[in-house]
Amino acid sequence: MSRLDRITTDPAICHGQPTVRGLRYPVESLLELLASGMSIDEIISDHPDLERDDLLAALEFGALVSGQRRVVPLGAA
Repeated sequence: MSRLDRITTDPAICHGQPTVRGLRYPVESLLELLASGMSIDEIISDHPDLERDDLLAALEFGALVSGQRRVVPLGAA
């Protein structure tokens, strides 16, 4: 079940960056919050206009745009 229909772009909102449901939450910012260690519940608590499916859509979008590139942390051999 894809949630990508929650991801929208509009040149008048956040300079056309992908956002969630036309709200002023860029997908990139939501991914940064998740990557920092915040849980979905913590993010929703801080931003009550977001829904769990919005954050899952951001994750799905991030996985999709990352393609098949391999990421190797610096210092890893």
